[in-house]
Amino acid sequence: MVLDKIYINQFRNYDSLELHFHKGINIIYGENAQGKTNLLESIYVLALTKSHRSFIDNHLIQSGKKNSKIRGVLLKDQLPMQLEIAISNKNKKIKLDHQEIKRVSDYISKMNIIIFYPEDLDLIKGAPGLRRRYLNSEISQLSSNYLNTYSEYNKILKIRNDYLKKLNKGVIIDNSYFDILTQYLVDKAVLIYQERKRFIEQINHHGKEVFFRLSGRKGFQIKYKTSVAFGDDDNDCMKQALLEKLGKMRDTEIKLGMTLVGPHRDDFEFYVDEQNLKLFGSQGQQRMAILALKLSEIDIFKEFKNTTPILLLDDVFSELDDNKKNNLLFYMNQDIQTIITTTDLKNIDSEILKKSQLIHICDGKIVEIQEEELYGK
Repeated sequence: MVLDKIYINQFRNYDSLELHFHKGINIIYGENAQGKTNLLESIYVLALTKSHRSFIDNHLIQSGKKNSKIRGVLLKDQLPMQLEIAISNKNKKIKLDHQEIKRVSDYISKMNIIIFYPEDLDLIKGAPGLRRRYLNSEISQLSSNYLNTYSEYNKILKIRNDYLKKLNKGVIIDNSYFDILTQYLVDKAVLIYQERKRFIEQINHHGKEVFFRLSGRKGFQIKYKTSVAFGDDDNDCMKQALLEKLGKMRDTEIKLGMTLVGPHRDDFEFYVDEQNLKLFGSQGQQRMAILALKLSEIDIFKEFKNTTPILLLDDVFSELDDNKKNNLLFYMNQDIQTIITTTDLKNIDSEILKKSQLIHICDGKIVEIQEEELYGK
């Protein structure tokens, strides 16, 4: 899978930009606040229809403008596919090969990306909601069914919470309907649990080797923390365990007016040698753990979708020593399109520079590359 071209119009600090990418390594460089990260963000939005930096679509529109558009040409098995995201103050429209797509799940898994950016450390240090958002985003790229299931789960969850609020106020409700609602919620929850469990098992399978290759240390592991203990992975057993836990929590749920059990309450944690990295890991270890998490997805996409994703690395080299940079090169030298941002080409190995497409960004525009920039003359 290769992103061949991208067209950006009125996005962030970009008025208009057309850019062709190399199928191998692409290096976007320039001073801070010139638009390097914005360019990576536009690729992310093109793939997943939303930003990894902002929850509000309107924030993506260039200041003073009313709409924004991103178009891309994706090559899959050498066959071109046109993708388009148009954002206005009123709505967002998605097109695939010039045809408008109504359901995000019919679009979102077409272009697969893996992104690493400095704020990813919040996946370890931040709130559980960030980690759940990560799981939902990555698994949705692998399975359109997961995205549909999670969307349906959230709709049922909202209705159930509304009923709990009514019960809290003493309103008499149809208990049989509430029980049916709870059963529907459990059915969707089990499907979500199984997809997440499979994904995390694959991360652990590949992540151990990736973490060792990057850092020289063993013992990398991610532990999934569910709001109910499952003794068995069988569908019926999981459903029964969820129903029993919801039954026990019902009085508390009524008191608080919300559903307290389910995948919307879950979390996962990073460990190395059985030590929780959030509590005991250095920033360097945490960074290596996030890289291991993201890079292990390469093999997962290959196994489950028979395709190679596009790798986006935002200013990753400035935080790594030479040894870890060389270890990271192992993954970049594989058959994978990689798009990197950096403020200084000195951060990049000279051998990589020779075989990369270099893109110099200044104030949202591509500028001509000067020879002294490459050779320091």
